[in-house]
Amino acid sequence: MRSFCVALFALACGAATAHAQSDLAALDGVWTTRLDMGPELRGELSIHREASGWHAAIGGYEALSEDLRFAFPNDGGRFDGRGDWGWWIQPPGLPGVSYATPVRLHPGPSGSLHGVVQPLPQTFTLHLALFRGEEANWLAAFRNPEFNMNGGASRFAALDQDRRILVRNRAGETVREIDVLEGGRLSVNWPPLPQALELARPSQSPIGYLPRPLGAYVYAPPPSLDDGWRTRRARSLGFDEAALSTFVQSIVDGDPASQRPNLIHSVLVARRGRLVLEEYFHGYDRDTPHDLRSAGKTFASLLMGVAMRNGADIGPESRIYEVAGVERRDDDPRRARITLAHLMTHTSGLDCDDNNENSPGNEGAMQSQSDQPDWWRFALDLPLAHAPGERYAYCTAGMNLVGAALFAATGEHTLDLFHRRVAQPLEFGLYHWNLTPTGEGYLGGGVYMRPRDLAKIGQLYLDDGVWNGRRILDRAWVERSTAAQVEINEATTGMDAERFAAIATRGADGFAWHRYGVQVGARRVESYEASGNGGQLLIVVPAYDLVVVITGGNYGQGAIWTRWRDEIVGGQIIAALRR
Repeated sequence: MRSFCVALFALACGAATAHAQSDLAALDGVWTTRLDMGPELRGELSIHREASGWHAAIGGYEALSEDLRFAFPNDGGRFDGRGDWGWWIQPPGLPGVSYATPVRLHPGPSGSLHGVVQPLPQTFTLHLALFRGEEANWLAAFRNPEFNMNGGASRFAALDQDRRILVRNRAGETVREIDVLEGGRLSVNWPPLPQALELARPSQSPIGYLPRPLGAYVYAPPPSLDDGWRTRRARSLGFDEAALSTFVQSIVDGDPASQRPNLIHSVLVARRGRLVLEEYFHGYDRDTPHDLRSAGKTFASLLMGVAMRNGADIGPESRIYEVAGVERRDDDPRRARITLAHLMTHTSGLDCDDNNENSPGNEGAMQSQSDQPDWWRFALDLPLAHAPGERYAYCTAGMNLVGAALFAATGEHTLDLFHRRVAQPLEFGLYHWNLTPTGEGYLGGGVYMRPRDLAKIGQLYLDDGVWNGRRILDRAWVERSTAAQVEINEATTGMDAERFAAIATRGADGFAWHRYGVQVGARRVESYEASGNGGQLLIVVPAYDLVVVITGGNYGQGAIWTRWRDEIVGGQIIAALRR
C-alpha cells in the first residue's frame, strides 16, 4: 500500500484505545465493491418479417411493430430502426438519463435482420483504502471512478465501541458511518444509492483503483486497427520516447489516495496525422466509451458545419426563432436578434448562466424541473438578462438549443445526422448519446465515446475538414469556427477579478470551441479545444501539428484538471518534442 499523510479522508485515532488501534490495523488495505445496475436487455437482437408486421426478440423479450420501431415490455428498452442500422434506446439509469446506442443490422435467413445491442453499462464502483500515515494517524481514501463522489473532501474519523468507523468533518461532525461486519466486510450507506454498499477485500489488486499494477512502463506504439487511424512510433515523428515514458510512468506511479490526485483515465497523442501514444489507466481501455461531459458541446459546431456543407439553409447568422420556426415571447424585442452564433459563443443574453446557481436557465435548473420536458422550448422561453452579444455567460441550455435549429433546417434528428455524416465516415466504434426527456440528442454534453474516436475529431479539424481523404467539413468552416469570436475576461463576463479568477479561464471562444492557448516554456502557443468536467480534453495545437486527448475522473475538481492543458500538454508532451 502506498502511504501518504494526506488523503481524501483522515482516520484520526489519537483518542482511540489500543484495542481500536489494533482493529484498525487489521482493516489495513483496499476494500472495494462494484454494482451492476443494468440495463437488463443486451445481446443479440433478432428481427423477422411476419404477415402482420415485424417481430423482434432480445433477451427473452418480444415485441411487435408495423415498422422497425419496437418497444419492449416492462420498459426494457426500445429499438428505432433505420434499415440496415438503428438506435437502441435504453431506459433511464441511476442519473435518470436515457442513452441511444447505434446498432448495425445484418441480413439473415428469410429476410431477417440481426444485430448486437451493447447499451451503456450502469455501474457504480467504490474503493476504500485504509492505511497508516506518516504521523501514525490512520488514513483513508474513498474513490468512485464513475462520478468522483466526495472527491477532494478531507475528513477525520475514529473507531467507536460498536466497531463503526465514524467519518467526521473538521468541526467534529459525523458525516459518514462505516460498519465493520462479520466475515471480513465493511458496509456504508452511499446516497443517492438506495441500498447500503458492502465492500470486501479483492483477491487481487482491485481493477480501477490503482492507475495500473506497479511496474516499469515500457513504451510501445499504438496498434493499427481497422478504424482509420494510422500509427507510428513516437520517435519517428520527433518525440523523445524516453521523455514520454517518464511522463506515462508518473501517471502509473500516481497515488489515488493522495488529497489531490490526477485521476487520468487515458492519454492519446497524434502528430502529423499519426497516432503515436495511446495509454489507459484505472481500468479503462480503448474499447470503453468515456463520458465526455461538456467536451460534447463541440458537436453542436461540428454538426453545424456538416449541415452547411450538405446544403442546409443554416449558418451562424441564422436567428434561432426564425430558423427553428417557433413563436417567441413578446416581452422583449431584443429576443428576435438571438443568432446561432450567440448560442455557440455563450452570448445569447438569455438568463442562463451555469456559473450562477440563481440563474433560472442554468443546466441544473433545466434538468431538475419537470414543468417543461422540451428543453428546446425551455431555453427559448427564458427571460433575457442582457442584450444578445453583450455578455458572456456559460450556458448549456443555449448550446443544446442549436439542435432545434439543426433539426428544422435539415429535417433530420441530430443523432441521425451525426451517425451518417460523422460517425460512419470516421469509422467510429461504440458510442452512446444521452437524450433529453423528449428523446432528442442532447448537445449540452455527456456523450460517451471512445477516446480513440474523439481524437479523430481533432485530426479532422487539423486537416481542414478532411479525414483520410474524405471531406466532412468545408475548410472555411474549420477556420471560422475555431477562430476567436468572443473574449472571455472580467469585462465580457461582468465579473469582478476575484470571482472571475475563481470560476473562469481567461481566453476566447470560437463557435463551441475554446481558445485558451497552451503554455510551452515561456511562450503561450495558440490552440483550440473541447473540454469537459473531470478532465475530458481534446486539444489541437496547429503549430506542432498535434492532437491530444485526455480523459479523467476528477469530476468537480476543476483546480486539478484545468492544469493538465499546461502541465501535461505543454509541460510534458510538447516538451518531449525534439524536432
